Amino acid sequence: MSQNDSYNGFPNASRNPPSDNRGAPAHLVIVGNGMAGHRLLSALLKRPDRPDRITVIGEEASPAYNRILLSPWLAGEIERNALDLPLEHVATAGVTWRLGERVVTIDRRRRRIHTDRGEPVAYDRLVLATGSRPALPDVPGIRLGNVGGFRDLVDTAWLTSRPVGSRAVVIGGGLLGLEAAEGLRKRGLAVTVLQRSERLMNRQLDETAASWLRTELESRGLTVETHARLAACEGDTDGNVAAVRLEDGRRLPADCVVVAAGITPRTALARQSGLSTACGIVVDATLTTSDPAIHALGECCEFEGRTYGLVDPIWQQVDVLAARLCGQRSAPYREIPCATRLKIADISIFAFGPVEIPPGHETLTYADAENGDYRRLLLHDDRLVGAVLYGDTAAGPGYFHHAREAHDLSACRDVLLFGADDATRLLADNATRKLEEAA
Repeated sequence: MSQNDSYNGFPNASRNPPSDNRGAPAHLVIVGNGMAGHRLLSALLKRPDRPDRITVIGEEASPAYNRILLSPWLAGEIERNALDLPLEHVATAGVTWRLGERVVTIDRRRRRIHTDRGEPVAYDRLVLATGSRPALPDVPGIRLGNVGGFRDLVDTAWLTSRPVGSRAVVIGGGLLGLEAAEGLRKRGLAVTVLQRSERLMNRQLDETAASWLRTELESRGLTVETHARLAACEGDTDGNVAAVRLEDGRRLPADCVVVAAGITPRTALARQSGLSTACGIVVDATLTTSDPAIHALGECCEFEGRTYGLVDPIWQQVDVLAARLCGQRSAPYREIPCATRLKIADISIFAFGPVEIPPGHETLTYADAENGDYRRLLLHDDRLVGAVLYGDTAAGPGYFHHAREAHDLSACRDVLLFGADDATRLLADNATRKLEEAA
């Protein structure tokens, strides 16, 4: 491979890179008006060295909104306008929104894009924040009517229109699936959750916490089926789903099916443009793709083999990219351990680190079934490396701090389960005593 055939470590990169990175591009185009694209725009507008012109192109006709709040909207707990993500206390001069418009091609050589309205848009820098789509199982009938995901306003509006008493089947027992299931239950539907693995939320919860969660959800009226693999969706004479069939042969009647079994990065536009893609759009530590004039962030991008579905790492990406787009040198993006803080059906959950217990590790466990309070701490060489908290999660951030700082907790193991603050005070007392003894 010759030097002209690569740029920034990527093969087949553009041979016409920006002349320098000392200033912001004259015209920045952001493709995607979801949470990642909106966060980037907000970060740029707060900087005096922002690009002169910014154009945001969004496939959805609606202004930016908070997808995390789709679940309480589905459950009828909030109004639709509570989802909106306004740009407050920033000047929006020089910003153009083109909503309800889809980008269909990228002309990398001429640095311009074409939309489904046929209008070319020139760019100096381009950011792809195209997000993701539901991962649909490859089974017969998955394209039937009344089978859909739970990712956007259209999906949620469809679900809110389901009649009371309808039978809903939710594919996926993770966070999104359980939120959809609980929202539909609150709307008066009979809901069955299908989970392929042996327990709910198997990526965040251990066996005990997952069993408690299942018991609580079933007590509220949800039906939960674990070890349940979808074999097919069966339709009626109108082309709508009528039932789902499982691999074990069972047939469950269904008036609607919600697929919430993972996401797939939206890479089609990048792939057809010749950018490097794998599971996502491949980027380096500056969030730059194989073309130095094009960047990607959020659920559509892939960094060092990883893709993203939680907001914390995406917000870190935004900080790195905003600085770069304003011509500033910034620390490169790097993977930082994140904790997962969730609320499922008014039950708080906080988790980080391995769920399964690796060899050579030990656990400290506290369980108060009567009050629904459970903690399992995972230690290795007296250092905290993981935790599962169910119910009372107030100590979660403190535990995560101990893990991130790799504190030696051998002196406070007896109080660790009672809260991170007690452990912190004991560590501080021991450190003070050692200083006094040394003096």
